Amino acid sequence: MQKSYNRSKANLGKQLERLIDMTHHQYRNKGVADIRKVPTPVQITSNNRGKVTGYTQTGEWVDYVGAHNGKTIVFDAKETKLKSFPLENLQPHQYELLKSWREQGAAAFLIVQFTKLHEEIYLLPFKILQEYWEDAEKGGRKSIPHSAFIERCDLIKSEGGVTLHYLKNIRRCLV
Repeated sequence: MQKSYNRSKANLGKQLERLIDMTHHQYRNKGVADIRKVPTPVQITSNNRGKVTGYTQTGEWVDYVGAHNGKTIVFDAKETKLKSFPLENLQPHQYELLKSWREQGAAAFLIVQFTKLHEEIYLLPFKILQEYWEDAEKGGRKSIPHSAFIERCDLIKSEGGVTLHYLKNIRRCLV
């Protein structure tokens, strides 16, 4: 199925993605971790003398996968301009992938940036995401309030020469 291109969403998450990519470069240079961005799949529709046309497909993966201290890491990066994180920002297949990998012992989580409200970036462990997701499926709240991030999640900051030093809090994603 062809997906239309929405210019208003074209750069959504690009700033956060750049910060995470810089962080991963720093982690690799320090020998701390090797975490890579999963490319968005592209469906090529034609190739006429070097002129390629196509469209991006809905990915079946999350944004990032890698390893740190012998543990697999899998996560997605999300942004919200709201005072809460809408669960609809995470696709069901992304949730299921995080759940499956978490059940196999991986550190699974989201990195969520609140862009307008506070410019804060949090690490949301899968366990907390799962609580809200399952409650929403039962007719409960369809978003995670900012206050829950403040109370239950780790704020990610620059530290030790690393742009977004989220790995220092990764142990919370393994319990």
